[in-house]
Amino acid sequence: MSSKPLSVAVIGAGMAGRAHANGYRQASTVFGGLSRPIRLAAVADLNLSLAREAADLYGYETAYDSWERVVEDPSIDAVSVVLGNVLHRPVVEALLNAGKHVLCEKPLADSLENAEAMVRTAEAAGLVAAINYSRRSIPSFAAIKRDVENGLLGRITDFQGHYWCDYGSDPDAPWTWRDAGLPGSGALGDIGAHIIDQAEQLCGRVTRVSGAELLTAIPTRRLPLTSTVGHGHAELSDETRAVTNEDAASFSVRFANGAVGSFSVSRVAFGSDDGDGFTIAGLDGSAVFDWRTPAQYTLNLRRGDDGRKGDRTIIANPDFPYYEGGLAWNAGGLSYGYSDVFVFQARAFLDQILGSPDPLPPVGSFAEGLHTMKVIQAIVESAETGSAVDIGGE
Repeated sequence: MSSKPLSVAVIGAGMAGRAHANGYRQASTVFGGLSRPIRLAAVADLNLSLAREAADLYGYETAYDSWERVVEDPSIDAVSVVLGNVLHRPVVEALLNAGKHVLCEKPLADSLENAEAMVRTAEAAGLVAAINYSRRSIPSFAAIKRDVENGLLGRITDFQGHYWCDYGSDPDAPWTWRDAGLPGSGALGDIGAHIIDQAEQLCGRVTRVSGAELLTAIPTRRLPLTSTVGHGHAELSDETRAVTNEDAASFSVRFANGAVGSFSVSRVAFGSDDGDGFTIAGLDGSAVFDWRTPAQYTLNLRRGDDGRKGDRTIIANPDFPYYEGGLAWNAGGLSYGYSDVFVFQARAFLDQILGSPDPLPPVGSFAEGLHTMKVIQAIVESAETGSAVDIGGE
């Protein structure tokens, strides 16, 4: 093991930023450790008190009051960028040009043009440039993906997915950066990107979108009098601002393998704290996943172990990907949470940087993030024109 630490930082000290910070803190404690020690260097946020609080909580050495301070710090090697979409391109490009590896939150950028520019910058830099598709690292999802790749379900024919949340369902919640931007940057970019990526991990690339509908359920919101963190509330002013992107969307797709899919995403579905779920079916079987019961999935095969067709609940156990070695207490039948998934993702990102001999599956790439944005653009175009939209080869 090299004695020189790999130094990491997180830009953005809100809810998601803290998940990244905790992920790095624990990354060296799973899967047998890393080939180099990790130095928790800095947390940066325009709100310096928030940055200091996160740095103290997760054991980082210092707090910065701007992302530029991280760019200018020559000791920092790798950075998570957890900021509003409009800031992704300038911050990520500055970090890559400074020689730092980057893990960027999804969606990759606020526009297709900026996402394409970020991919070009990453290719020129020759560094690890990854996107947060953390839900790939859910052990039960990874187990379903293994079932699909092993042919257990037969030829895939159907995918039905949804991602419902209710963080935007309160009309008295304040206007935030999430409510700004072009159509496609709302529920589709924030949570739809995850379910689109999960579908493509199982079914291959989306090649056509049709039947799309977008809904802005709450067209205006009042501005907060104070700063907000995550989906938090605040005292409101009398000044209003328009919500310029979608609260909910539904659409259908065709995949490159011929399978079809239907999707629903919403940030205003009351009662759904974090409702990611899907059903995938092939000619020989089907699987059902629901994040509300994350440590299990339902499998139904044409010919089960007992020779009969019927649902079987597969409970998490050390045979699941990421489970053995990924949890401090990893006996069968135990659950895990979203914080664990961020630990697995942070470890995979660091494995890529260090060239680990036995790495976890790689984190999503900028090119994959760009492709997701092309799918989202096709959804918006389908909603605007009422027509099917093809996504060209890449």
